[in-house]
Amino acid sequence: MQFESLDFYREHGKRYSQMSHEFSHSQYDEISHPKLTGDMAVLNHATDLASGKRSLDAGCGAGARDVALLHSRGFEAYGIDAVEENIDLGRKLHPEIADRISVADLRKPLQFESGFFDLILCNAVIQHLSPEDVESTTIPELARVLAPGGVLQLMFKVGSGIAEVSDPAFGTDGVDRLFQLYGEQHLLDLLKDCGCTLVEADNDQSLGGLLYFTDHKPMRYCIFWVRKNQNRSG
Repeated sequence: MQFESLDFYREHGKRYSQMSHEFSHSQYDEISHPKLTGDMAVLNHATDLASGKRSLDAGCGAGARDVALLHSRGFEAYGIDAVEENIDLGRKLHPEIADRISVADLRKPLQFESGFFDLILCNAVIQHLSPEDVESTTIPELARVLAPGGVLQLMFKVGSGIAEVSDPAFGTDGVDRLFQLYGEQHLLDLLKDCGCTLVEADNDQSLGGLLYFTDHKPMRYCIFWVRKNQNRSG
């Protein structure tokens, strides 16, 4: 499935980047909280939670939109993606972050020091990876490079097994796509083993805990934030 996803983004990266930068399909439906309105609301909350100003977008996508946004907000922002064409497009669109985005595979160890980042975003990425890779490498590595007190934002398609859907955003007949679904409690358990704890909402008016929404396909997502324990160094 990883290779099918890579081929999709190689073929449709420019269209995907255009929608991303125009914030097309970036507003959420069937939201579990009134403030969970879309991508920008999520990014704003993540930056509010961040313990410092060094960030990583793990799977930054075509054009590296959020890396550029974080850079504009004063973050020392980095981005990685498995698709070389996505990174090339990001460098073309945002030359100011050209030296901060690079090709990397989340199925392999990351080339960053332990505790390097105060904020990590991993949005709609693990749906392209196998559970074996996510459990053995992706989650442990994201936790490793997160600083004590740092925050990881994880957004994923929720459920079990593999879903096949037609994405209407690409062509009149849509494009058939495969996605790996994940259970939220299983991911939280993996992160707990890595020293990360769920960030709960401060009150009924704020974001936190387990949140849900539906996208345009439509598919159901879960999003949450975890904070790395202060006494955890690796």
